[in-house]
Amino acid sequence: MTLHGRATPDATRAYADRLGDRCVPEHFRQTTTGLSVSSIGLGTYLGEPDDATDAAYRAAVGRALALGCNHLDTAVNYRCQRSERAVGQALRAAVERGNVRREEVVIATKGGFVPFDGTPPADPRKWIYETYIASGLAHPNDFAANYQHCLAPDFLDAMIARSRRNLGVDTIDIYYLHNPETQRISNTRETFRARMLDAFETLEDAVTRGEIAAYGTATWTAYRCPPDAPDYVSLTELVGLAFQVAGDANHFRYVQMPYNLVMTEAFALTNQQVGEEFLSATGAAETLGLAVITSAALKQGVLAAPFMADLAPYFPQAQTDAQRAIQFARSTPGVTCALVGTNRVEHVEENLALAGIRPVDADVIWGLFSEG
Repeated sequence: MTLHGRATPDATRAYADRLGDRCVPEHFRQTTTGLSVSSIGLGTYLGEPDDATDAAYRAAVGRALALGCNHLDTAVNYRCQRSERAVGQALRAAVERGNVRREEVVIATKGGFVPFDGTPPADPRKWIYETYIASGLAHPNDFAANYQHCLAPDFLDAMIARSRRNLGVDTIDIYYLHNPETQRISNTRETFRARMLDAFETLEDAVTRGEIAAYGTATWTAYRCPPDAPDYVSLTELVGLAFQVAGDANHFRYVQMPYNLVMTEAFALTNQQVGEEFLSATGAAETLGLAVITSAALKQGVLAAPFMADLAPYFPQAQTDAQRAIQFARSTPGVTCALVGTNRVEHVEENLALAGIRPVDADVIWGLFSEG
């Protein structure tokens, strides 16, 4: 069964209102497209491509939706497409039970990395050649990172179609180009710009067809490195490319970047220029009208255990190391939603206990940096 519709401002607000008995108002933030999104989202990157992990993610997604998380993040390459499929199955089950409506849930996925199907093939390069090159979806020169990454228009169209099937939805709410800096490292600036321009044109066409509602870039290093680094990407330049494609009506509205207690560059590093101003990536995104979704709030579990100096005085209502790390990320000025990856229901419950707690004041976050 395909779920029709997409996340809407009215429906996501209704979800927030319905969860108001366990979620403080500050738990939900409005995106640049008017959606009410939970300040803690569920990520689905980690885990083996096996049935047990599929079942664990289905349970985690169902519990998250019940506890006040309406932002689900995945990618077509995660766990050989199995994360997308698990998210889709869990969402469909929640809708059929009457727990949520499709329009209340913000679904994000990504395309760019070459996905395997179900399990890794015995000969990855041969499989990639037969599946993507011999079929005509992409030319060998379109790939980067040893045939692991591609943003060619036909390839992206195929990935959007695949993700919609995997997720069982008509429309993907946020579609990210996945780590576009992979192309920047491998190509000249001019080639990178041309590829991003083609990719944005492809995504705008997908919006017109109703396959995606908005798009953005999900990055790892692009927005947290110095401007002279080979993987640096300018937010101003990308917004300019989107404007070149579709003017003020363009649908480039979201950026994703890692941010946590030990990876603070997105907020602390001044590396983006917008007009005459020099800003951090989060500051530049806000100025340019882009919603910031952060990833790796727990740095793949590292920050869920004692790792740093005691932060309890700064986050007095948080009870565990994981909660303190998430509270740091979701409370940082400019952050719309902090993604936390987990496939364990008990961790979902621990993390979303924060939905009933106000984020700390911005002065607390600024104080952590000034003391550092």
